Order: sequence, then structure tokens, then C-alpha cells
Amino acid sequence: MPKLRRATFDDLAALVALQRAAYAPNRVILGVEPLPLIADYEDILARYETWVVDGEQGLDGALILEAQADHLLIWSISTAPTAQQRGLGGRLLAHAEARAAALGKRTLKLYTGEKLTGNIAWYQRHGYVIEGIEARTGRNVVHMAKNL
Repeated sequence: MPKLRRATFDDLAALVALQRAAYAPNRVILGVEPLPLIADYEDILARYETWVVDGEQGLDGALILEAQADHLLIWSISTAPTAQQRGLGGRLLAHAEARAAALGKRTLKLYTGEKLTGNIAWYQRHGYVIEGIEARTGRNVVHMAKNL
């Protein structure tokens, strides 16, 4: 399996294409635009730690992390539709845990849509617990965390 590498601004178009493909199915489930699809990825690449996995036809996966004072936030974890069901998501999640440890963070946090029950269950299988649900305009966001 290809290695993770830090994204650069040269990856901008491929990162946007990956995010659109990975999050498109969530639009139907949520009934609103998924938060990662309304982001400015130039800003993301400038401010967040972004890791990518190259594929044969673009990027197969991406992991976007934001270091907070007391935890590491998984801002986005995505896999291309053609790369799903091959363990890449778990590999990206494991990399997030390794980065948290390397940065001296003992907690990882993330959020996902309340209607994305498959995502919530997947994170729970990986040791994440629900911390709370936040009502936002047009959606409820489930906050999850894992202590390392």
C-alpha cells in the first residue's frame, strides 16, 4: 500500500477532487452539504497538517489534522470511492493516533453528522466515544473522542 506523505499546494486540485468524491454520498444522507465540501482547501493546506495517499488516478486518501491546546482534532478523514473497503481508513486513523502521540497529545477528537450512523459505528469500533451532540443550522454534529 502506498505511503502517506505530507500534502503540498501542488495537491490542491487532487485534494478537492478527493473530498468531493468521498463526501458526495453524505449529501443525500444529511440533506445538506457536508462540512468538508464547503471548506477552503487553500486555507486548509496553509493551516492544517494534511496527509495524503497517492493512487493510480489521483489521491486515494487524505487525513487533515488540527493541533489544539489539549488534543488533536481529526478535521477530515477521507478515502476515494475506488479505495474503500481496503483498510485505508483504518490506516489513516492509526496515523492520526501516531501523530497525536508524537505531538504529545493524549486525546484525539473528531466530529461527524448525526445521520451518518455508519461513520459513528466505525469510529466506535476504533475506540471513539460520543462526547455530545451539537445542534448547528440544518444539522446535528456528533462530537467523538478517544483517549490514548
